[in-house]
Amino acid sequence: MDLLKTLVEKGLRRELPTRDEALAVLATSDDDLLDVVAAAGRVRREWFGRRVKLNYLINLKSGLCPEDCSYCSQRLGSTADILKYTWLKPEEASRMAAAGVAGGAKRVCVVASGRGPTDRDVDRISRTIEAIKEQNDGVEVCACLGLLSDGQAERLRSAGADAYNHNLNTSEATYGDITTTHTFADRVDTVQRVRAAGLSACSGLIAGMGESDADLVDVVFSLRELDPDSVPVNFLIPMEGTPLASEWNLTPQRCLRILAMTRFVCPDVEVRLAGGREVHLRTMQPLALHLVNSIFLGDYLTSEGQEGRADLEMIADAGFEVEDADTATLPPHRADGRHGPCGSGAGSCGSGDGACGGAERTGNRAAEAAQAAAVEATVAEGAGVAAAADGSGAGTRPAEAPATGATGDAAGVRRDLVAVRRRGAGTGLAPNA
Repeated sequence: MDLLKTLVEKGLRRELPTRDEALAVLATSDDDLLDVVAAAGRVRREWFGRRVKLNYLINLKSGLCPEDCSYCSQRLGSTADILKYTWLKPEEASRMAAAGVAGGAKRVCVVASGRGPTDRDVDRISRTIEAIKEQNDGVEVCACLGLLSDGQAERLRSAGADAYNHNLNTSEATYGDITTTHTFADRVDTVQRVRAAGLSACSGLIAGMGESDADLVDVVFSLRELDPDSVPVNFLIPMEGTPLASEWNLTPQRCLRILAMTRFVCPDVEVRLAGGREVHLRTMQPLALHLVNSIFLGDYLTSEGQEGRADLEMIADAGFEVEDADTATLPPHRADGRHGPCGSGAGSCGSGDGACGGAERTGNRAAEAAQAAAVEATVAEGAGVAAAADGSGAGTRPAEAPATGATGDAAGVRRDLVAVRRRGAGTGLAPNA
């Protein structure tokens, strides 16, 4: 296919595809899907080899957000049956970070619900970052706290944060249909503040909210223009009690096309397979590893993910390897002119002599075995949930019942194959424990 040949050539040159080319990827047929994956995989391997970076979420404060983001179970007015709790103590967050690191995570992402942090919140989170860094040698810390005001990004960097996440989520044209309490421009402003402060910028999207192909291309092109180091691609988890609970629009095939399009537009960026992969990709998750070079280990903010051991087994079975702490995530050329240490090979975040691009590591069998054994600790700790004073640990997972409804609203969507379970399900705890 001439389209795919052109896109591979552009990806290897880090050249931006045209909008029509990006739209054409989303319009490819199921018969061409494996060719699309193979082509985008060629670009992925050029810049990241067969490495997969593991990331681990810690929800520092859950629920009761004043914003009205329609996709979010923590939003204003949400009736979703989720865990709600106030700030974790630094030592609690650090213990949870240690569980993620033991499971193989290289980056810990600390997240708090809300419009944005107050200066007092930044002080609190700074102490948490310092505790995580002190007790987990070499770990990267990414903060996700909402909209930032003057000086806050600089303070987070001084506390030891390596990166900051703030997603664009959807296109500027349709942003007002998803959220009314802040604007697309507000989100762009925060990403720009992050970069100006010398933090590694992380910004991505959510697919499956009823958007068009043009909207998807618009938001990915907007991300390319902002030039973050990491682009998380989330697939909407339709949570009961939110306005988008009935938005079941995704098939595994469409998810793979979206990931491929993102890789072609952002060839040398850390593309992360984020929330919703278990729900929408299901048994086709291993194919996505040919497109992304980063995933989350364990649970998400308010819903359960795949067990950590299953993630490690999937990576190994698909012929990929977990990226270790001594290997730089990003290709060297992306570090040129960067202020922060992430991916630069100059600091603790992703530093070391590991090869980038198509080169691969060897001799990490022992490390992989250790990760597989240590991931038991991850599951025991709750896989990214508060497991201490607030009692919100995930606990043992019972057998899952399938979601109601035989089919979804979109052609080919099988809601009967998935089950969305809140984080903490099966513990006997109330949602606001």
